[in-house]
Amino acid sequence: MKKILLSAAVILMLFSCQNDSTDLADSTKNASARRHCASQEVLEELLAADPTLAIRMNKIEAFTQKRTSNPNFRLVNGKIVIPVVVNVLYRTVAENISDAQIQSQIDVLNKDFTATNPDFANVPAEWSGIKANVDITFELVKINRKATTKTSWGTRDAMKSTKKGGLDPTTPSTTLNFWVCTIGGGILGYAQFPGGSSATDGVVCDSQYVGVTPNSGASYPYNLGRTATHEVGHWMNLRHIWGDASCGNDLVADTPVANTSNFGVPTYPYVSTCLPAHNEMTMNYMDYTDDRGMYLFTNGQKSRMSAIFVSGGARSAFGI
Repeated sequence: MKKILLSAAVILMLFSCQNDSTDLADSTKNASARRHCASQEVLEELLAADPTLAIRMNKIEAFTQKRTSNPNFRLVNGKIVIPVVVNVLYRTVAENISDAQIQSQIDVLNKDFTATNPDFANVPAEWSGIKANVDITFELVKINRKATTKTSWGTRDAMKSTKKGGLDPTTPSTTLNFWVCTIGGGILGYAQFPGGSSATDGVVCDSQYVGVTPNSGASYPYNLGRTATHEVGHWMNLRHIWGDASCGNDLVADTPVANTSNFGVPTYPYVSTCLPAHNEMTMNYMDYTDDRGMYLFTNGQKSRMSAIFVSGGARSAFGI
């Protein structure tokens, strides 16, 4: 297990922009053969556009490290219940997903974040001591719908703006806004990390990959609602498990180092090429495996997510 020993300089490097700004989704709808979350790429674009974002995120990271290093910290008012507003932008009947489909997604989030998902029992014994009940639940409070002529929205946050044809977020400081639309470019979803603008805060998922669609040829193998679980993890300050670098650091102490993203459903044990030899946690929600292959958050990830909701945390306005 890796230990987090990050200096301020290293944290600055983690949040620095490494790539030129490009539009990540083309104008055509493109079903994804492999999971592609655009959260990191979108973050890099936002950092390039707003140099002050890195400062805000560095402060959030410093606060998070301080809180997670103290085993005695407590949430302000106990349990975390997140109100969710879903914003559906549709051109076709299929894109205008039903209330029932949306509720099935909320149900998945509630199971995955409370360790009541049936496949939680499949966690290998070597991680039985760190598998976590995050103990966060979600409540659907409103569904907004809007017809559009757009064939895809890309990753420039246009769907989050009424002026650009989308829907403005609803009380983003106290509500998780969840946009459902056709993203394009093979991208399943993306999320905004804590510290970004409230005008664009929330999660975006392609309409094909929202909720549970058993035996759906259109969305398989991403038909069990785990795209949203992954993206909400980002919204709660989790990084990809490989740290978006070869054998990188995801800022969580109890997740094994991963060489890169994993796809499909790797057979356990899956030995890492990162030394010293160890097994990779391919079933973690923050990897890129198929929906049926991810079913685990760790205690370290739980501590990191919880830290943003305590007094002084990036999302403490949720009033917990």
